[in-house]
Amino acid sequence: MSEEIWDVVVIGGGGAGLAAAVAAAENGASVLLFESEGELGGSTQLSAGLFTAAGTSVQRGLGIEDSAEKFFQHYMDLNHWRLEPGLVRTFCEQAGPTLEWLIGLGVEIPATVSGNAHQPGLCQAGVEDVWRGHVPKDQGYGLVQVLDRARRTLGVEVVLRTRVESLVVHEGAVTGVVADGIEVGSRAVVVASGGFAQNAELVARHYPDALAGGDSLFVVAAPGSRGDHLAFGEQVDASLAGDGWGLMLPTVYFQRYHHWQSGFPPKSRIHVNGHGRRFMDEDASYAVSTGIIAAQPGGAWMVFDEQARTSLPEGYVDWNAARVADEADAGRTLRAQTLRELAGLMGVPADAFEANVARWNAQLPNGIDDDYLRHRTLANKGSTAAPGPIAHGPFYAARLLPAELVCTHAGLEIDHDARVLDATGRAVPGLFAAGEAGAGILGLRYVGGGNAVANALTMGRIAGHGATQTHLREGSVSASA
Repeated sequence: MSEEIWDVVVIGGGGAGLAAAVAAAENGASVLLFESEGELGGSTQLSAGLFTAAGTSVQRGLGIEDSAEKFFQHYMDLNHWRLEPGLVRTFCEQAGPTLEWLIGLGVEIPATVSGNAHQPGLCQAGVEDVWRGHVPKDQGYGLVQVLDRARRTLGVEVVLRTRVESLVVHEGAVTGVVADGIEVGSRAVVVASGGFAQNAELVARHYPDALAGGDSLFVVAAPGSRGDHLAFGEQVDASLAGDGWGLMLPTVYFQRYHHWQSGFPPKSRIHVNGHGRRFMDEDASYAVSTGIIAAQPGGAWMVFDEQARTSLPEGYVDWNAARVADEADAGRTLRAQTLRELAGLMGVPADAFEANVARWNAQLPNGIDDDYLRHRTLANKGSTAAPGPIAHGPFYAARLLPAELVCTHAGLEIDHDARVLDATGRAVPGLFAAGEAGAGILGLRYVGGGNAVANALTMGRIAGHGATQTHLREGSVSASA
């Protein structure tokens, strides 16, 4: 056993782990962080860095009135009130202060309107009526760099390429970890090792809905998302929350990368179901779109024309004109000279399909969408030009399905102080969790862009505060700052 006893050991160097480490060190704690990979950042570094929060200085700078109470109500309603209200209220109350903490550390989020998740400023995160999506400069990479700089300044030690093997448990309390066969003692441990998206066996067990993507399923989570938190939880008989939940993004069958590399489908497209009918706003937030697509009778198709295909920009892996043509040549993407012929290939009623395309053409190219209000979504994204009509053969149809696995929601149940709870609902002494590892906030419905990052950094910060006080007194620990 290592002779040195640390105040706090953090498992995982992604957004949650870094936030926990920095918060603990700010409180004067000695902190040791283990990261299984060769660099810090985890899934947070791979993200757009979007952070959803309410009542922030960025919102006020744009004259937007918002509050944690309104955020809480929206969050719980979207999740059908299937989450613990006390935990979610704490998250909603602390997300704003955590954002201000990040800004104080050096994160740049200008008080300007952003049209998308890659333009610094404030954007629409999901289906909220008050915009809450805060986009930082330099995306998720920028968040990680700021937190890592604070980590170095505060003297937090990091051990890379070291996967923690187990917790050390003594008389029911967590008193350290085992890494590389060496027992490292600590007064508290924060589990921030990410989710389990990269572990196929755990996905099948705890998020089987992801398997509906079949051969089209692909994962964009960080390599370290192996589900280590679940094994740690077994050691202390921890309760699990969020089982069966996660985030799948809608894609077409041939997409294999996140849109940063994959590119985007053409603006001029219509989504139709097995009845040949349009069923959604094609740009609806993934807070709701995945569920809409999965519920369609006969599955769903994305339909566009030759002009849309040839207008795709170059430089992307999946969505480019040549790739679509190759898929059509191989017979995997359907192609036909007329809409009626395409309907036959799709196996949908031709009359309904033609009528729905005609209605789409009569509205969207004219800047309106009476049925699904897509013109409003496009405007919120800063898209001022109306889509062109779907009228120039040949026409294409590609299967549309949720197949991009982003994050998993099943993890160690935590309370509002980020303490891990056992099967009886009692806090396990000395054990905290945050991010995908600490479950109960990411729920049935992902509220929109920035939900996971805000959860990771907010609850990571709370865990870091709590972990520094666990050896001082028992009971609830406030994370307010």
